[in-house]
Amino acid sequence: MRRLRLDSHAPSTQRRGVVAKALKEIEQDIGDLSSEEKLQLLRTLLAELDAPADANVERAWLETSQRRYRELVEGKVEGVPGPLVFERLRARLGR
Repeated sequence: MRRLRLDSHAPSTQRRGVVAKALKEIEQDIGDLSSEEKLQLLRTLLAELDAPADANVERAWLETSQRRYRELVEGKVEGVPGPLVFERLRARLGR
């Protein structure tokens, strides 16, 4: 599998151009695949996207959720009802 290597010191517009070119090449390559090959590619991509997250990230989320739960149970913080959260969000987004 070829990897796209980007110069982290290059200007962001240059990096975006490289990525756009690489994506166009990938799209062309996909167009050349048979239906069966496209299906296999799709399965591979979905499996990669569904793969377990980095263990450190999972651990951090677990620790955060446990801490927040303890804070709620101990009365250190007060929960906000879901409908109110969405109402505030809609107001911030102007919807």
